[in-house]
Amino acid sequence: MSFLYDKSARRYCIFILSFLVLFWVAGINMMNKQVNFTKETFLSYDNAVATSLLEQGISEDIIATALTNKDGSTLGSEFLAKIGLSEKVDANRLFYVSSVKDAMIPFVFGMGLLSSMLMVGGTILFLHGREELYIKSEKIIRDYIDGNNTVHLSQTNEGTVWRMLSAVEQLDAILQSKNDTERKTKEFLKTTISDISHQLKTPLSALMMYQEIIENEPDNIDTVKEFSAKTGTALKRMEQLIQAMLKITRLDVGNIVFEKDNYNICNVINNAISELTTRATGESKEIVITGNPEQMIFCDMEWTGEAIGNIVKNALDHTDSGGKIHISWERTPAMLRIFIADNGHGIAPEDIHHIFKRFYRSKNTLNTQGVGLGLPLAKAIIEGQGGFLTVQSECSRGTAFTLSFLTEP
Repeated sequence: MSFLYDKSARRYCIFILSFLVLFWVAGINMMNKQVNFTKETFLSYDNAVATSLLEQGISEDIIATALTNKDGSTLGSEFLAKIGLSEKVDANRLFYVSSVKDAMIPFVFGMGLLSSMLMVGGTILFLHGREELYIKSEKIIRDYIDGNNTVHLSQTNEGTVWRMLSAVEQLDAILQSKNDTERKTKEFLKTTISDISHQLKTPLSALMMYQEIIENEPDNIDTVKEFSAKTGTALKRMEQLIQAMLKITRLDVGNIVFEKDNYNICNVINNAISELTTRATGESKEIVITGNPEQMIFCDMEWTGEAIGNIVKNALDHTDSGGKIHISWERTPAMLRIFIADNGHGIAPEDIHHIFKRFYRSKNTLNTQGVGLGLPLAKAIIEGQGGFLTVQSECSRGTAFTLSFLTEP
């Protein structure tokens, strides 16, 4: 009975029930009228018979017996047959039958005509409403096919037809979302390829130039050593760029599954900066770690180490000789925060809102190493684990990054 949820179908069913009730009421009324008319007709006929017999001097007892007798016999049948009133007689010759028939024909005809008109009219209205719904639905579906999604079907009606149309609309929304995803994927791929091409252009040009110089002066040992070293630096920069782009691309497309667990925070940080302590010593810089050594952090150890390492590396890039990078942490009931602060150059106010954009390099830091992917990669890693990465900075006073991780559920 789910079709009754459809308003138009429900109205049509109510119309049919109302029509049937009206039909039965009219039929019963017609039957009563027929009974009354038949009674009047036969009383009139009995009156005529009684009058005729009385005028011929037949006794009233005999007439009363004849008119009230319910039992017939072959004697009566034979007599009626002699006067032409057998079963084969035409009903129109019996005036009392023809009278009933003549009286009932207009009523039956009118009743039938009215019933037919009501039934046909109600059915036509129902089918017309359905036809308009189908035409409107077809137009909207064709608009969907043509890419026009501005018109929608009403969502306030219920019933099988409306559920089907709602499913069509949901299908269109899914296909539209899929098309948007494919378009964004293509744009992302186009942008990524463009970024890689642009970033590789400079080191590749430098490598070609270094190789040409080495070829032109193969006997000049100093020149060969100098440009071989520059070649190594360019190759290392290309390797860093490609590795960073591969990682951030995998994060963007959701190809990374973070394997989170509880780890000792000291182990995570030491693992992250193990390769940077030597660099810090060589550049006369110091990395200072303070905090509760028993504290635990819920994260993916390798990827979180990658993020911390990128932030510390950025701090080393922008801190002068003798500077300090301070790493600390604190725990609240809901969050564990890691603070990475330096006393380096700081970030200009006009740059601080752009440092997490890919390949962004401030005009004040063009002479420092890096490809502009370390901080975007760190942010993607932290946010991919449900955390947050924020920054505060002041020119010539230093920069402080805050890595916020949710505690284990």
